[in-house]
Amino acid sequence: MVVVDSTGSTNADVADQAAEGAPAGFTVVAHEQVSGRGRLDRVWTSAAGAGVAMSVLVRPSAPVAQWGWLPLLTGVAVVNACRELGLSATLKWPNDVIVEADGADGRPGPRKLGGILVQRVDAADVDGSVAAVIGIGLNVDLRIDELPIPTATSFRLEGVSVERELLVARLLNAVMSAVQGWDADGGDVVTSGLRDRYRGLCSTIGQLVRAERPGGSSVTGRAVDVELSGGLAIQTSDGQMIVVTAGDIVHLRTAI
Repeated sequence: MVVVDSTGSTNADVADQAAEGAPAGFTVVAHEQVSGRGRLDRVWTSAAGAGVAMSVLVRPSAPVAQWGWLPLLTGVAVVNACRELGLSATLKWPNDVIVEADGADGRPGPRKLGGILVQRVDAADVDGSVAAVIGIGLNVDLRIDELPIPTATSFRLEGVSVERELLVARLLNAVMSAVQGWDADGGDVVTSGLRDRYRGLCSTIGQLVRAERPGGSSVTGRAVDVELSGGLAIQTSDGQMIVVTAGDIVHLRTAI
């Protein structure tokens, strides 16, 4: 594990080392990240000393066609680690780590605790294998006036005190264990139980939602399931079943 005071992107740092043959489990943790990237190419930054920004290298042997589940798998691992530390987190599809319930300060849920970005890298190492970089960003000690968006939150704001070193250790253990279990079953999300575990932690399922898809179109309906592909199945008011594979999900609080 490499710990740095500040970096542009922990994912980029790990990807560079992957190309040099770094082993699975190689990790970079930054006290501050200034130009990280989130889903849909959004900027993801982390305030110095107030959060966790970390990236982990994995080299699964499962078919690359199954790697689309790595972000969802990571979400399950992260949520479980948060729960072990006393924070009742859930997942908003596909892998936003959120607190769904309304907060003690009156702010409504969902409030975003952090996010995940997984990137495949074609690492030209000695055996020619491909790899993936799992990036995790969580807000730990941010105060309300430091939040990047009004709908964000942190461990501190949710009333949970946690040492960042302990959180990093829990996250790394949870992610590596989850990847190894899934990989041992050849990436099969049914045999490994991953799909069922994800369903159990995804608060989007059963909600009225609006899916804002790349390109500007949207779908509104009830989220009913997560498909074998990892896509979100949404049933519209006229009975259509539409599977969304990319986009932003808004949990609606009013009837359709």
